[in-house]
Amino acid sequence: MLYPGGTPTQPEIIEVALSKLALKPSNVFADIGCGSGSVSIRAAPYVKKVYAIDIRDEAVSAASGNLKECGITNAEVLKGDAAELLSSIRVDCAFIGGSRNLREVIGVIVKNVPAFVVSAVRLETVNETVSLLKKNNKFRELLQIHISRGSDLAGGTMLKPENPVFMIVGGEQC
Repeated sequence: MLYPGGTPTQPEIIEVALSKLALKPSNVFADIGCGSGSVSIRAAPYVKKVYAIDIRDEAVSAASGNLKECGITNAEVLKGDAAELLSSIRVDCAFIGGSRNLREVIGVIVKNVPAFVVSAVRLETVNETVSLLKKNNKFRELLQIHISRGSDLAGGTMLKPENPVFMIVGGEQC
């Protein structure tokens, strides 16, 4: 797998996000701020179509390569501003993993996308997202997820924590 700059979404976070969306075979899914495409790859078997969206050249290149490497055929990688792109495509569910242009993206999402989750590591992103969703009557749930991974230590196992991740669930279940 190719990884552009930034931290990829942990597999456990992807699973929680997708479970909150309750994806269906008829759904069109958008992975906003797709980075490596790992969320798109995991969602693709459960939906009709995936749009992997990122504004960064290195992310578009990585996601395209990773989707191809994994044999995903129902995904399309789109380069550009998510707020603009989402205005011209129909999407049922979305995962927002990037916080660039967040206010504009959420403005489009709350009007056009029935169900979505926002993954965030910064408190400012959480605050802004929750405020926008409450203002638009689209806030459903806020989770803080902690993951620790086992690591060898002196013949035993210790847990090394990953950074906590916040997940904001909005809209309705797909």
